[in-house]
Amino acid sequence: MERRVFGATGAAVPVIGQGTWQMENDDREGAIRALQAGLDLGLTHLDTAELYGRGRVEESIVAQVIAGRRDSVFLVSKVMPTHATYEGTLKACERSLQRLKTDRLDCYLLHWPGSHPLEHTVRAFEQLVQDGKIRSWGVSNFGVEELEEAVRIAGPGRIACNQVLYHLEERAIEHKVLPWCERANIAVVGYSPFGNGRFPRPDSAGGRVLASVARAHGVSPHQVALQFLVRRPCLFAIPKASQEAHARDNAAAAGLRLSREELARIDAAFPRGPDTGELPLL
Repeated sequence: MERRVFGATGAAVPVIGQGTWQMENDDREGAIRALQAGLDLGLTHLDTAELYGRGRVEESIVAQVIAGRRDSVFLVSKVMPTHATYEGTLKACERSLQRLKTDRLDCYLLHWPGSHPLEHTVRAFEQLVQDGKIRSWGVSNFGVEELEEAVRIAGPGRIACNQVLYHLEERAIEHKVLPWCERANIAVVGYSPFGNGRFPRPDSAGGRVLASVARAHGVSPHQVALQFLVRRPCLFAIPKASQEAHARDNAAAAGLRLSREELARIDAAFPRGPDTGELPLL
């Protein structure tokens, strides 16, 4: 499994990881098996949040998945903006640790910009680092203006990552957010890389390009899409897989190498569109 340095943290993290959003709606045992299979195949970047199933995903799925193998997992969770006061962030982290049955997170994120002063959230994150409860911290769904404010507050080299919506038909981050994060040495983690159920149809123009490239390599169109979405050094992806077969397909994407011509074909088939100045969210 290919690993890359995760922003300024120095940690080598798998370029493809595993997301758990909406996993509370899946068959629990099947989801656990899928995540465990993913870990076995090197998908050890495991992302969750207190929001997911109101804590049920952390407590009833992820905790069981990482039991006995915590040291091999790069574990990420998130605090909801409504909890992101100084004290609220500390308490939310403690609740997540209890649900996950672990003593630390590898990275802790603010789920999206909220109404509480960011200074208070950042101060809590730094306290959690000092206390050994988290090893690094980052943000999610932050545009350039929010990122600039966060760096102004925390200083350079403190924000590990920005987790954002990124798939073939939603490439808005490439206009400003991705280049800004590259310059600031902040990892960009793409969530919902398959479009949350809106993967390009096989009979669409883009779908036909994916199928053609996939046939040339003997892989699936989903693997081609994943490899395109991690084509730049700061990019990571966290696809969700609630079935073992899907986890295996995702893991195999890390070994795929696309040529410049193939990348150009995919780029042309899925134009990023105009810069509206808006950061897309699900």
